[in-house]
Amino acid sequence: MNTVVNDPTRTVLSRLVDWFAKGWESSAEADMIASLDQFTINTIAHDCGISPDQLIELAKAGPHAADEMIEMMRALNIDPSEVELRLRNQFREMQITCAHCASKGECRKDLGAHSASENFAHYCGNASDLNALRANPEFLLG
Repeated sequence: MNTVVNDPTRTVLSRLVDWFAKGWESSAEADMIASLDQFTINTIAHDCGISPDQLIELAKAGPHAADEMIEMMRALNIDPSEVELRLRNQFREMQITCAHCASKGECRKDLGAHSASENFAHYCGNASDLNALRANPEFLLG
């Protein structure tokens, strides 16, 4: 068997497969929410502490729509688990903000280049919350 590790075609193919899989997963989530009756949507939204419209928008955005927020917290030396545990409502609001963010490309680029801590304040909708959290030693990692 011939295996080429650095095959650029494979890399592009892998990226396309991942992209389609994420799109399908997001679509399936949105379809599942859309198939529910309004009472059930309202109940789920209430249980989550969000509006029904927010629930539907988050389902459309997909299950990984706020992954950058967790990575940004870590890049800023903030413990995401501690924030989620102690500031549940704020954490959820920050997730919603991240899920709807239009600067994900810039965010991902900075996270990948390890320059997020220097640049996030210029584009992140959660910048003020993140700055407040990293100023509080109770929420810092390690």
